Amino acid sequence: MSQEKLGEAIGLTFQQVQKYERGANRVGASRLFDLSRVLDVPVGFFFDEMPNDVAASSPAQRPGAAEPSPEQELDPLVKRETLELVRAYYKIQDPSIRKRLFEMTKALAAAGGKDADKVED
Repeated sequence: MSQEKLGEAIGLTFQQVQKYERGANRVGASRLFDLSRVLDVPVGFFFDEMPNDVAASSPAQRPGAAEPSPEQELDPLVKRETLELVRAYYKIQDPSIRKRLFEMTKALAAAGGKDADKVED
């Protein structure tokens, strides 16, 4: 199957499929499921010939490695909530609605900052 046909089957461009194939982009679980469905193979097929050193480097194999570092816990850009929020934001088709939501969010953040200052005094 060509990259172009595979991409069409899972709703991607062939360039995106190339990035997965080269390892430039990580393949998420839902995308892996889509690929297994289109290629008519079980998801485990993609792991059958995984080298032992790769399997051993899995966070699940290293105690404590799967836990976020203190820096990551403080960084809102690495939180799942942020990713979900950004995805939902860009699903809003109407640019004027997106802009109003953006402005409202900034206003709420500013007001929240002021309220937080008042509470601490």
